[in-house]
Amino acid sequence: MALGDTIASFFGFDDHGTDLSTELLAGLTTFLTMSYIIAVNPIILNAAITDAKLGVGENVAIQLLAVTTILSAVAAMLVMGVYANRPFGLASGMGLNAFFVTVVLSEPLGITWQTALAAVFLEGVLFIVLTAVGAREYVINLFPDPVKAGVGPGIGLFLAIIGLQYMRITAGDAIDLLTFNPILAQDPVAVVSILGILLTFLLYARGTNGAIIIGILGTSVLGYAAAALGFQEGPNQVGDLYTLADRTLAPGIDEITYSAAAYDITPLAGAFLDGFSDVTGLTFAMVLFTFFFVDFFDTAGTLVGLSRAADMTDEDGEVPDIDEPLMADAVGTTVGGILGTSTVTTFIESSTGIEEGGRTGFTALVVAGLFLLALPFIPLLSALPSYAPYVAFLVVAVFMLRNVTDIDWHDNAHAIPGALTIALMPLTHSIATGIAAGLLSYPLVKSAQGEFDDVQLGQWVLAGAVVVYYVVRTNTLA
Repeated sequence: MALGDTIASFFGFDDHGTDLSTELLAGLTTFLTMSYIIAVNPIILNAAITDAKLGVGENVAIQLLAVTTILSAVAAMLVMGVYANRPFGLASGMGLNAFFVTVVLSEPLGITWQTALAAVFLEGVLFIVLTAVGAREYVINLFPDPVKAGVGPGIGLFLAIIGLQYMRITAGDAIDLLTFNPILAQDPVAVVSILGILLTFLLYARGTNGAIIIGILGTSVLGYAAAALGFQEGPNQVGDLYTLADRTLAPGIDEITYSAAAYDITPLAGAFLDGFSDVTGLTFAMVLFTFFFVDFFDTAGTLVGLSRAADMTDEDGEVPDIDEPLMADAVGTTVGGILGTSTVTTFIESSTGIEEGGRTGFTALVVAGLFLLALPFIPLLSALPSYAPYVAFLVVAVFMLRNVTDIDWHDNAHAIPGALTIALMPLTHSIATGIAAGLLSYPLVKSAQGEFDDVQLGQWVLAGAVVVYYVVRTNTLA
């Protein structure tokens, strides 16, 4: 049997309506849209884990953190690909890495970075145990139907807002939160991004294979061409408005530096063990609880949303054998804590690979392989303009919004939790907060309609857990 046939048989290509070339393309697409984490995660964590704290030379810490980011992501995706057979990419999650830095640097907490890693490790171990006994799957299956239906559209809007800001089409405003970039026509990054979006949508509408990849690469080429023609870069701030994006049209290749010392991760690996010797009960418990709560609901929401997008749910809207993909993030988080990086979670960017047709674990293995191939080229990751991958977010937003029709808008017990789930994800920049709003409102609205008996006890428990978490969180860690 040829290698291709063996792969197709193992991953069940025929059963999932896919083939080798589609899976390869899907894996490449997902990699391109989530590979930014290899560069961004180390930059964020470096605020807490510096060269001085690691005892290494200048600028080595960021490259060490990039290596551990890659290795923990690969460990998680191997489980996702081989064990779970799902096309989802995983890596250290945005938001959770920022919280990692916050608990190390903030005055009320002020724990060491080793102790923060110990919390990440212990969170991963707890997730492995809870996943193995089916507890996580049980809780996720308690999610009400309107919350499940609202996750996809909420994530889609979340992606659209992120994409528009990072492409400098919108800007942040203290009063209106977001507004149209008032100098858009003068900002070459925004103009190039708009052209890239149009190119991607036109290819997508024509059914072109690889439309998203072509769009990302085409946007990058346009950016380099604009830089070569001498267009000026736009400002990061215009009056009271600000943009999240780098204003650089095309990265300077001559600025890339390389250090072989970046591959000796000894200063990071195993550092979590020292963290257990510096644990203070209540503070450590609160940090662990926050990591646990946010990652639990963030991962659950992402998996449900992606599974719906990939038509991997059953007739009840539930994700069959969801404990298997859940195990992937549990293993990845545990490995991350051991190696020295923040919590690993499923990436919503996986939706781009799904849209390209990825339906099996081979897509995840392709992403993992590309992460490994990136190891020797860590300093070169900045060659892709930072705004280019975000053209994919607008395409993904379109197909994830389709699930909004699964909500029964004539039934307030569906409409209110569903709408809150959708709205609060982009407005709070948190998948977990959107889900929490849906979980809290559902039993209350059902009871207000006289349908108290239709609410499961477990759904009341989830609503109570949401209240307890946010009361404690906003009183302790604010």
